[in-house]
Amino acid sequence: MFWYTKKVMLGIQKIKPLKWTSHSKMKMQYYRLSEGRVRRVLHSPMRIEEGVAENTIAIMQPVSMISTIKGAEDWNQEIWVMLVETPSERRVISAWRYPGKTVPGEPLPAEIIREMEDWRE
Repeated sequence: MFWYTKKVMLGIQKIKPLKWTSHSKMKMQYYRLSEGRVRRVLHSPMRIEEGVAENTIAIMQPVSMISTIKGAEDWNQEIWVMLVETPSERRVISAWRYPGKTVPGEPLPAEIIREMEDWRE
C-alpha cells in the first residue's frame, strides 16, 4: 500500500483540470462544503488511501485540529474527497464530512461491500 500512496502523491502534485460530477456537487451542498474547501483538501491532504470504488482515490483532511494536554494533535471531524485520476483530468466523484476519526487503512464493513456488489449487478 505504501508504494501506491507514493505513486498517487506524485500524480496528485501535477496540475490538471478539475471536473465535478453532479453527485459531488449535490454532496457538497448537503454537507455545506465549498469548492475552495474541497480544493484545500486536495492540495494538502493528511491521508491518502485507495477508494472504495475501483480506480478511485480517497483523500482526507481534518476539519480543525485540537491540541491535547500532552501536546498531540487531535480532531473530531474529517472531510473526505473521492476522485478519479485520468491522464488529462482529475474528476471529483464525491465529497463528504465524516463525524468522527477514522482509523488508517481500516477495512470496509461487510455490509457496505455487499451493497456495492449488489449495485454493480
